[in-house]
Amino acid sequence: MGTLTKEQPKCMSRLHGKMLIEWQLDALRDAGIEQIAIVRGYLANRFPFSVSYFENPRWHESNMVASLLAAHEWLRCYACIVSYSDIVYSKESVAALMQSRGDIVISYDPEWLALWQARFADPLSDAETFRIDDMGILLEIGNRSQCAADIQGQYMGLLRFTPRGWQQVTDFMSRQSPAQRDRMDMTSLLQQLLRDEVEISAVPCQGRWFEVDSQRDLDLYETMPSVLTRF
Repeated sequence: MGTLTKEQPKCMSRLHGKMLIEWQLDALRDAGIEQIAIVRGYLANRFPFSVSYFENPRWHESNMVASLLAAHEWLRCYACIVSYSDIVYSKESVAALMQSRGDIVISYDPEWLALWQARFADPLSDAETFRIDDMGILLEIGNRSQCAADIQGQYMGLLRFTPRGWQQVTDFMSRQSPAQRDRMDMTSLLQQLLRDEVEISAVPCQGRWFEVDSQRDLDLYETMPSVLTRF
């Protein structure tokens, strides 16, 4: 994100006049969620929101799963919706996750290709495999593919854990070395859980979904106001 994140966390980048994290908070609250927590790391003192907070003081030397582990106090006790901080999604996608069955459930965008074609000269340069069976059970995620037709969707960075599902995560993480835990990103975690034969369900997103990795992404999404009014 270059200089855009020099003095603010990435989630405070603005899209149509609102911070990315404000889009998320609105979608979560509009879906009926009242208890919300943010895991803070980089520039933690910049967060002004009236929510609960967890801390990852080692954000600069650890990855996404380490930040998620900081919220263990909630995840071990409650069914929780988990969101990356650099995405925008609808309240309907949140509601679909809340109503889903399964102990680990992820959202995906089946209409991903049009967005990737707008974002990248070669959509397959960034796209990753995503395969599910007829029951919506995840079969594969996170590998490279040479054919867009083989990718059934894109993982959104929006997911749900029940306490039982979270226990499966912590059981797996307890077998990893400290260095492995620090390096683990969410897609790698999902891959490893599949290898351990942990069942992961998938539900399609409702409405449009965006992820932000660059200023160019923000510029592109600014040209789509009619889509954002649906959120």
